[in-house]
Amino acid sequence: MVRAAQASFIVLPQTANPPASVYDYFCQRFDNIPADVWRERFNAGKVHWQDGQALALTTAYRPQQKVYYYREVAHETTPPYSESILYQDEQIVLANKPHFMALHPGGEVINQCLINRLRVRTDCDQLIAAHRLDRATAGIVLLVKQSERRDAYHGLFRHGLITKEYQALARLTPELLAEHSAGKLSLPKRWTVKNRIDKGSPSFTMRIVEGEANSHSEIALVSVEGEIGRFELMPVTGKTHQLRLHMNSLGMPILNDNFYPVLQPKGSEDYEQPMKLLARRLAFTDPVTGRQLDICLPELSL
Repeated sequence: MVRAAQASFIVLPQTANPPASVYDYFCQRFDNIPADVWRERFNAGKVHWQDGQALALTTAYRPQQKVYYYREVAHETTPPYSESILYQDEQIVLANKPHFMALHPGGEVINQCLINRLRVRTDCDQLIAAHRLDRATAGIVLLVKQSERRDAYHGLFRHGLITKEYQALARLTPELLAEHSAGKLSLPKRWTVKNRIDKGSPSFTMRIVEGEANSHSEIALVSVEGEIGRFELMPVTGKTHQLRLHMNSLGMPILNDNFYPVLQPKGSEDYEQPMKLLARRLAFTDPVTGRQLDICLPELSL
């Protein structure tokens, strides 16, 4: 059994009909875990209040209180590639997250996500990500060393005060290939993509739907190698899977994307063929120190 090195927590919600005990709530809230497993964890003192006091099976439900618990899985797979630290100071870490590494713990991933691996490497238990990055996407992640400072750094993304540049490889449409073969394709070729993104089915996918746009990306084809185009992408908004959906909407899904246009069977991913999407550059003024930072990774390889 693999147990998380650090506790996770939830805040017990205020509800009209609360359960009698915290144990009852956990059984309802995390119904993918058998009740007898929760019973064992409560009896072993693995669930506690913020002050460290262990909860019993009969501990009464107390709305708005934090409850701490430890994620456990039978087996955890080590990612095929390792992260690297690109920059570090007293406030932040800028890390290069490899393909196939989750950013946060979840599901069968506990200690082998980027955050928990870096907490060990930096000896910083409070380390927290300022933004999201898909497991399938590689590239730069901004992490904050003091949790109370996260909002200042997340505000860079929320208010558009940070330059985010991605790179992607995709097979060109027949029309673009014909233009290129005829010497009529002028580069860079640019697209502005705006549409509405909503939850898909299954729920871990997204889809483009009718309605007012809630997503915006600027995309440019900058070079062509055979039938493959190299694209620079700048997401103006930050919807889940936004760049993947926007490239697919142009008829050029990102190479090796297991979700779009067709969801591939679980377990079909090939570690030798990662999705060709890279969070390549972050540039910003540090809201705490005032430092100017501009970090850029090498180009994607075919």
